[in-house]
Amino acid sequence: MQIPLIRLQCGCNSYDWGKVGKDSAAAKFAAATPQNDFSIQADKPYAELWMGTHPSLPSKDVQTQRTLLDLVEDNQALLSAEVAQRYSNKLPFLFKVLSIRKALSIQAHPNKKLAEQLHSKDAKNYPDDNHKPEMTIAITPFTGLCGFRPLAEISHFLSSIPPLRSLVGEENAKNFEDTVRGLDETANKKALQQAFTALMETTPERLEPAAKQLVESAKKEGENFAAGGVEATNGKELSRLMQTLDSQFPGDIGLFVCFFLNYVKLEVGEAMFLKADDIHAYLTGDIIECMASSDNVVRAGFTPKFKDVATLTSMLTYSYAPISSQKMAPVDYPYVTLNAHAYSSASSSILYDPPIEEFSVVRTELLNKAEEKVAKATFEAIAGPSVIICTEGQGTIEVGPKKEDIKTGWVYFVGATAECIVEAKGTEPFVTFKAFCELEGKEGTREKM
Repeated sequence: MQIPLIRLQCGCNSYDWGKVGKDSAAAKFAAATPQNDFSIQADKPYAELWMGTHPSLPSKDVQTQRTLLDLVEDNQALLSAEVAQRYSNKLPFLFKVLSIRKALSIQAHPNKKLAEQLHSKDAKNYPDDNHKPEMTIAITPFTGLCGFRPLAEISHFLSSIPPLRSLVGEENAKNFEDTVRGLDETANKKALQQAFTALMETTPERLEPAAKQLVESAKKEGENFAAGGVEATNGKELSRLMQTLDSQFPGDIGLFVCFFLNYVKLEVGEAMFLKADDIHAYLTGDIIECMASSDNVVRAGFTPKFKDVATLTSMLTYSYAPISSQKMAPVDYPYVTLNAHAYSSASSSILYDPPIEEFSVVRTELLNKAEEKVAKATFEAIAGPSVIICTEGQGTIEVGPKKEDIKTGWVYFVGATAECIVEAKGTEPFVTFKAFCELEGKEGTREKM
C-alpha cells in the first residue's frame, strides 16, 4: 500500500502581471523542485504556482511523473470516499502562490449556477462549470482592490472628482447621492448598481479625455487630490495609485473603478476572503491563494484579455462595507500539537477558515530555541486530503514510516486519514501552509456542511 505522502512537482504560469525572474516567489518555489522544462529566465514574468489537480496545470508526483489527478482517480482513499464522491474524484481546492508586479484584471468569479450557464454558452472563455470563492494570505506586503467601498466614500469621490462624475452621469450621480442618505439597503444596492454600470459602459471616446484629466489632476494636486481622499485612502495614496496604474494600463476604465472599491493593504500573515460574485483586483505583493477548483474569471478592466462587462455588472451582489469586513480573523488551530519542551514561544499554528466546505488553510511557523532542539508540529489525522508548501526555512515531513526533507518551495500531498508531523531544522524560522478539505465537522470548529 502506498504511503499517502507524495512530493509534488508544480507548474508555474507566466503572465504579464507576474514578478520578473527571481523576484517572483512563484518562480523560486517552482524552481526548488527540478523540472525538465522549467528554469527561471531573468527577464520573464512569473505569476502563479499551481498546486492541485486542475486539468489546466495539474501537479505531478516527482518520482513517477504521474499527475496528482491520475493518482487520486486511481485511489479514492487518498481523498476519502466522501470527498471523492462529492467532487468527482478531484481535489476540491486549487492552491496557489501568486507573485504580483502589476495590476490583475478588474474581475469577479461566478457562483455555481452562473458558472454552469457561462460554461455551457462559452466554454472557451469560461472553462469550468464550478464556482470560485477564494482566500488570500499575504506572504509579503500586499495591496488590492476588494469589494465596494462604504457608500459615503463613493459619494465623496463623486463630488470631488469631476471626470468620475462625468462618466457616471449627473443623473445617476445625483440619484446615488440622494438614495444612499437613507437606510434602505435594497434601494442603496440598486443605486450603486446603476451608477457602477453607467461607469463600466463608458465609450472609449468619453473615457480617453476623462482619464487624461483624472491623471493630470492626480499629478498636480498630490495630497489634495480627491479633496484629500477619505480616511481609508488619503489623497497622496490615491494620487500615487492613479499614476502607477495609468503607467501600467494607460487610460483604462479601471482607474475610475478604484473610487468604487476598497483599497486594501495586507501585512504578512493577514488574509481576506472573497465570495463568489465579489469584485476585486490584486495590485502588488506575493500571496498564498486557495480557491474552489475553477479557472473562471469574468473580467472588465486592467486586462488585454476577453472582457465581459455585461456579465460582470449583472452578476455582482453590490454589497458594500469597509475594509475591515474584507479581512479574516485567523484563530489558533486546535488540532495540532506543538512540541512544548523544545519550541520557542514564537512558534504557532493558525487557522484561516472561510465559510465554505472546499478548503481551509493552516499556517505553521516553527522556531527552534537552539541548534540541538527540535521544534515539531503534529497534525491530527483528518477525513480529507491536504497539500503542504514550505515558504521559508527547512525541516522534515513525516507520514507513517515515511519521513522526507522539506525546504523552501517544496510541496507535498498528504492523503486522507493520515497523521502528519513537520519538524524544523536549524535556527531559522520554518514556515508551512497546509490547505485541506474536511467535510466532517469536528467539535470546536465551525461545521462546514
